[in-house]
Amino acid sequence: MSHLRKASPETTTIGWMGTGVMGRWMCEHLIKRGYKAVVYNRTESKAAPLVEQGATWAKSPAELAAKSDIVFGIVGFPPDVREVFLGSQGALSGARPGTILVDMTTSQPSLAREIAEAAKAKGCHALDAPVSGGDIGAKNAALSIMVGGEKDVFDAVSPCFEAMGKAIIHQGPAGSGQHTKMVNQVLIGGNMVGVCEALLYGYKAGLNLDTVLQSVGGGAAASWSLNNLGPRILKGDFEPGFFVEHFLKDLAIVLEESRAMGLALPGVALAEQLYRAVKSHGMGRKGTQALYLALKKISNVE
Repeated sequence: MSHLRKASPETTTIGWMGTGVMGRWMCEHLIKRGYKAVVYNRTESKAAPLVEQGATWAKSPAELAAKSDIVFGIVGFPPDVREVFLGSQGALSGARPGTILVDMTTSQPSLAREIAEAAKAKGCHALDAPVSGGDIGAKNAALSIMVGGEKDVFDAVSPCFEAMGKAIIHQGPAGSGQHTKMVNQVLIGGNMVGVCEALLYGYKAGLNLDTVLQSVGGGAAASWSLNNLGPRILKGDFEPGFFVEHFLKDLAIVLEESRAMGLALPGVALAEQLYRAVKSHGMGRKGTQALYLALKKISNVE
């Protein structure tokens, strides 16, 4: 298996499925490195910026895979992942033996294993490689990339990952990338409750929240969410770096997996309930920092 060739702009054509808030930038970094790219998105207009930079449009994931050596996907929900990789017009149906499929969506570990097995049966390879870092990380090529799958396949795709991210770590066999991302989401869920409640407390206490952030943003209470999303909250910017509805999907996966493992994770359950309230207020397409608005409503704070 170690004969897998390392990706390089001279010899590798990449396929990219899903050109949304994050995928568009991730693919753009690869194009800027000189990779030939074929792109597919359900809404064709969202792929326009990449086509303008020289990417070729494909009408289906199958057509895209037929023209690509490595196929990347970053879509919305597990059913979307299943459709673009395993569906009747999915990437695997058009892939040649030796093609590598890389799912960068945050999805179910069990689905990652299923894709890996289906790929293997066709002489292809698969990695699950979810990311953390939101729209900012995607734009700045600073994503954390957590990868499950065979090590030699990981090594072959590594040059592509290096164009998109900073912390690129092989976590183990198929599904391990997704499990690691769930660890990440457990941390974020509890942290976002803390960030939003803390800022709400400071606001109600009449403090200047900009100076409060200066004090707490560098100490033991500091976090990525506080320092990146805190300022957005203060500006009243609740647009998505990461959608509430996608975070709810992730928390549901954590709860499902933890139940299967016999684990009680009450903090995750609380975060999931609070984010459900955010969505019920019509904010499912806002960023995770919109939790602040829901908490304001609960306490009737103007």
